[in-house]
Amino acid sequence: MLKKLFLKTFAKYASKWLVLLVDIILLCISFILAYIIRFDYLSNLDFSLLIKQIPIIAIVGIFSFLVVGSYKGIVRHTTLRDAFTILTALTVFTSVLEFFNILNSIFDISANLNIPRSIVIINYLVANLLLIISRFIFKFFFALISTKEVLISNVLIYGAGASGRITYEVLNKDKKNRLQVLGFIDDDKNKINKQIDRTKIYKPNRITNKFITDNNITVLIISIQHIKSDRLLEIINHYSDLGLNVKIVPPIADWINGDLQVNQIRDFTIDDLLKRPIIQIDNPVLKEDLKDKVILVTGAAGSIGSEICRQITKNPYQHLILVDQAESPLYDLQQEFIQNGIKNFSAILANLRDAHRMETIFYKYKPQRIFHAAAYKHVPLMEDNPYEAIKVNVFGTRILADLAIAYQVEKFVMISSDKAVNPTNVMGATKRAAEIYISSLFNTGKTKFITTRFGNVLGSNGSVIPLFKKQIAVGGPLTLTHKDITRYFMTIPEACGLVLEAGTMGEGGEIFIFDMGSSVKIITLAKRMIKLSGLSYPDDIDIVYTGLRPGEKLYEELLATEESVLPTHHKKIMIAKVTELDTQKSKEAIIALCDLCEHSDVNSLVTKLKEIVPEYISQNSNFEKLDAI
Repeated sequence: MLKKLFLKTFAKYASKWLVLLVDIILLCISFILAYIIRFDYLSNLDFSLLIKQIPIIAIVGIFSFLVVGSYKGIVRHTTLRDAFTILTALTVFTSVLEFFNILNSIFDISANLNIPRSIVIINYLVANLLLIISRFIFKFFFALISTKEVLISNVLIYGAGASGRITYEVLNKDKKNRLQVLGFIDDDKNKINKQIDRTKIYKPNRITNKFITDNNITVLIISIQHIKSDRLLEIINHYSDLGLNVKIVPPIADWINGDLQVNQIRDFTIDDLLKRPIIQIDNPVLKEDLKDKVILVTGAAGSIGSEICRQITKNPYQHLILVDQAESPLYDLQQEFIQNGIKNFSAILANLRDAHRMETIFYKYKPQRIFHAAAYKHVPLMEDNPYEAIKVNVFGTRILADLAIAYQVEKFVMISSDKAVNPTNVMGATKRAAEIYISSLFNTGKTKFITTRFGNVLGSNGSVIPLFKKQIAVGGPLTLTHKDITRYFMTIPEACGLVLEAGTMGEGGEIFIFDMGSSVKIITLAKRMIKLSGLSYPDDIDIVYTGLRPGEKLYEELLATEESVLPTHHKKIMIAKVTELDTQKSKEAIIALCDLCEHSDVNSLVTKLKEIVPEYISQNSNFEKLDAI
């Protein structure tokens, strides 16, 4: 109540004239203090003389402050510039006062008006001190009383380099944030025990449970621009175990107009925990390759497809065609593009399996580039619905590829999966069959057919990460199929960068893969996600094992046993050297499989699929019986 009254009164009555009045009062007080200091305190002070001289001080002070304008600044926003202005005003004041002293000595106006030079000098020093300090005190008091009462979190910043110092300055500047920096942590021995703006730099092992408890520290902000993934994991695990909420400063490239904002300091995401450096795709040829092209993306509303579209829009394309059968996600993407001012695109609701519908799209737009991201990808669901898997992943791909040839599309880039390698499930086998069909079209017509093959994508629709997040949100438990299951992971931007890179460098017939580092144990991923959520395993969130799902592998492969790789200009991207097939025979078999979809039962479809993909051996599936035939 009192706080609101003060702020309301201040806003209504505070003005530059009030500031001037306060300054004059403080100037008079400093003059009295100068006499007290000069004449040994009150015992030797001549009050009658002081009373006669005070009006002169006030008049000269008003004149000086009006001339310089020191009273015009907004006190609650006082800076060093305001301090300099006060210094200038008091210099003018002292000069005028001394000028009057000289005139008085020449013309002998009045002995009572003669101010000793020692008093003038002492007053100058004391007045500067009083006026400057008073402004900063008021600024602090106003900030304190006007700031909403919030719970302040004590913070440590890991990294005392340039990024750490910027983070510190940003946190201190933004008074609305709830973070108060108590210290830095750094691995550099030369920085230990030194200070940045009176804030100490500690060595890592100094930060113990006792230190954290004694200083009531709750947050650690990692502000290091270049740090190895393994070291990052060590820091996260160590300080999370100490009970700290670990946050990260984003890369400089992501700062807004080159400046860090407090709201950009974020919690760790699982993307930050890849056990390898993020693969950067920066091909200057890409812009030229997509320039003035009509580009069609299937599965455009999905996780991969939508990001491909976003990255394409950063290039000088002619027209972008978004094709998807999912109405709501496609609408959302359409509205996103409109909101962002993206033009020259069409959002088309269409089923890939509808040959007539797809041909009308080709006829109308005549695409020059195709990025084929549409597919059914969920292993258990496809194991239960092989008809749909074949109809979309194989038949849909065939329709699209045949149209690409008929309409002389320049390049066709298909997105495959590591599950196509030695498949153990229907989904993986259909993706391998699609690869085979694409390969069979090599040197058929003018179209260059290119395949990309990669592992799991972090945060994609239906992946394990969103599932774990939902399970954590409701208090668990997290469900894993097996304690030893492992997967390769990449981020959505990485995946899409690879696809676009493949489209640029591909000459036709290649299957591109890349170095994804070491595979990650899903149990490790689950425990990290629990920890990053500020919870503990198994006390807060438990993990239960449900058993391998139909068709599921313990581990995935990027290459079949008989495959090898060839290098490309990018050290992380390779070309799979696959076993040569009888392309004509394979093509005919796939056409026959597509024809079977119209009138055959599930077992017949899967049997035919196993003929096309002989390495397809079912695991934990009802279709295992077909392997013995």
